[in-house]
Order: sequence, then C-alpha cells, then structure tokens
Amino acid sequence: MKNSLAKLLFVVAAVAMLGALPAQAASNLSGDLEIFSWWAGDEGPALEALIDIYKKENPNVNVINATVTGGSGVNAKSVLKTRMLGGNPPDSFQVHAGQELIGTWVKADRMEDLTPIFKANGWMEAFPKGLIKLIGTDKGIWSVPVNIHRSNVMWFVPANLKKWGVEAPKTWDEFFTVAETLKAKGVVPLALAQNWTANHLWESVALAALGADKWDALWSGDLAFDSADGVKVWELFGKVLKYTNSDATSLSWQQATDMVVDGRAAFNVMGDWAAGYMATTKKLAPGSGFAWSASPDTTGEFMFLADSFGLPKGAPHRDNAVAWLKVLGSLEGSDTFNPIKGSISARLDSDLSKYNAYGQSAAADFGKDRIVGSLAHGVTANEGFMNDFASVMEMFLKSRNAQAAAKASQQIAVKNGIAK
Repeated sequence: MKNSLAKLLFVVAAVAMLGALPAQAASNLSGDLEIFSWWAGDEGPALEALIDIYKKENPNVNVINATVTGGSGVNAKSVLKTRMLGGNPPDSFQVHAGQELIGTWVKADRMEDLTPIFKANGWMEAFPKGLIKLIGTDKGIWSVPVNIHRSNVMWFVPANLKKWGVEAPKTWDEFFTVAETLKAKGVVPLALAQNWTANHLWESVALAALGADKWDALWSGDLAFDSADGVKVWELFGKVLKYTNSDATSLSWQQATDMVVDGRAAFNVMGDWAAGYMATTKKLAPGSGFAWSASPDTTGEFMFLADSFGLPKGAPHRDNAVAWLKVLGSLEGSDTFNPIKGSISARLDSDLSKYNAYGQSAAADFGKDRIVGSLAHGVTANEGFMNDFASVMEMFLKSRNAQAAAKASQQIAVKNGIAK
C-alpha cells in the first residue's frame, strides 16, 4: 500500500514538473538582430507577429526592427544599396524573390548560400519547386520566402457598385463603358497613387494586352518591347489612365485604397496586401465589406511576387540571423504572418482554415491558374531595369507617347541584358 502511494505521488510530482517546463527550451543566443524591411505602418503588424515568435524562442536577443517606409520598398532599396556597398549590411533584409534578388545581390556575390538550412529543415519539400528555382541558381539557394502575393487584383466595395448600378468589369472594354457611367455620377473609376503604383497597374494592363505567353516572351528576350505588341500595351495603358484621379502622385497606396472604401472611387488595381489593409485596418469583411476579381482581361492568370529574406555575407550577428530565417520558413511562422499580411503561404502544407475568404480564394487560384511573374515587384527583371523603367514611366505619365515609351523600354532592356 505504501509503495503504491509512493509511486502515485512520484507520478503526480513528475507530471507537475513536466507541466512547469516550457514547451520549447529557449535558445542561448544573445546580442542583436537587425531586420531590414519596408513593412511599416499598416503592414507592420504582420512583421511584428513574426518577431514575437522569434522573441519567444530567443528571449535574450535584442531585435532591431529597421523598417524604411515607402510602398514596394522604393526608399528601402536605396538605403540598402548604400549599406551593402558600404560594407555595413543588416543581419537579414527583405527582398523580392526572382531577379531583384538574383540579378542584384547574388550576382554581386553579397549573399550566403542557404541550401544547408533548407535541407536541414525539410524546406526542399515544403516549398514549391518552381519557387525554389526563383530564389536559387546552380550555385545555391539565396533567400527564404515568406509569402505569395498576387499583383493582378481589382478591388471594389459591392455595396457601392450596387448603389451606382454597375458591375465589376471582366475586360478593359467593359471597364471603359462602366467608367463613363461612373464619371457621370461624379465617381473616379480607378484609384491610383504615387508612381510605383503606376508601374503596378502597367503590368496588369500589359498582361491583359499581351497574354501570358507574350508577357513571358518580353523577359526571355523573344519579344521586343518596341514591337507592335509592345506599343499596344502603352496605348491601352494610356487609355486606362484617363479614368484615374488627378492627384495620384500625392497619394500612398493606402490612400488610393481608402478612395475605394469610402466611395470616392469605384476600383483599384493593387496587390493583395490591400486585402490585409482592408480586413485588418479598415475592419471590412472579405466578400461583403470588400470584394475582388482578377484585373480586367487576366482571368485565369496569376501574376505573383514573393517576399523573402536572405543572409548577407558579413552579417554582424550571423547566428541570430539564421535563427530568424528558421522562423520565417517554419509552418508556424508562415501561417501566423500571412493571414495578417493578406498574402498566402509559400509553403505547400499551409493550414487554409486560418485564412479568410480572400486568402482561401487566392490559394485556390494559385493552384489552378497560369502563373507569371511581376515586374513591379522584382520577379521578372533585375533592379537596374526596374530603376530605369521608373524613369520611362515618369516620361510616359507626362507625354502619353506610346511609341516613345515602347522604344525607351527596349533600350533599357538592351542596356540591362534582357533583350537579345
């Protein structure tokens, strides 16, 4: 009897001790971790959710959230370039998967190969092979993807469209008809913001005008930017711009989205970070408070981009940075970050029950649509071309000369090694 009681007490004590132990032992890492990104303001909560996971696992590490404001990283990339070339890299930095990463920092031999980390954590099977190809070369894998965003999305508020007696257009010809009705009611048909959002709109218009095969042919050098097809892109884009707001250059992408939310504008073509903004910041319910469709003439095509983080050579706190990358690539990190950000997981084993109606819709489309890469967000072209293209866009916004813009695009394609 005494022995039985002693055994019982021992078991109870053991269970109590186990319950008092943390679910995962904290690491012994200490010092700083500087995370460089452009996720500030309304995009900040998603990043902070990742940082919270990191801090729980690494409580003795001081995390420095070094964000640089500016949509699509327009300001951050300039600061990063100065730091990287000056021998002062952050521990890890945000970069778009594709040529923005490969054609810039990998080409300059500034990144560490992450293949050992991918293999050790089972990520070679966790991420799509096509995505790994975009973040890798024959010499290694260079960043950890944290999401999949869709670029070619048209956003609207169903109640507003019903009030105005219009429907979301499936083609640009339908849009032009709807736009005249909206203008007569004093409504801006298409909200636009500062110049990078014009680049963003341009790529959806280009995909509509060219189709997926010819879009891809631009970046393989098999279709010239100043071909008849290339000129038609700029002509269609110029026609679309006639239905945008005159104060676009003074607005952020959030402010352009606000125009749609509050009924000053009907539509906005923006990446699905707008879904995160409207659901999280504006507290609108996906599907009823706000809704979406593929941008006109791109149904069945998914123009994607992926945010990722890499490990620069000479990172001051390398071990801390490696631990950060492990959080980013984990299932927990992915399914914590993406529902807040408005994106979908880059992993194949994501739990879609954690995502709202938009996220589930985007995941379904990503699984069945034709996938093409974004120009405005670094997939199809290197940073040199992207910087030069911004100048071409500025020229076109002033002149609206389709022939000149197409010719200038071909010239920068030759300059940056895209055109054959």
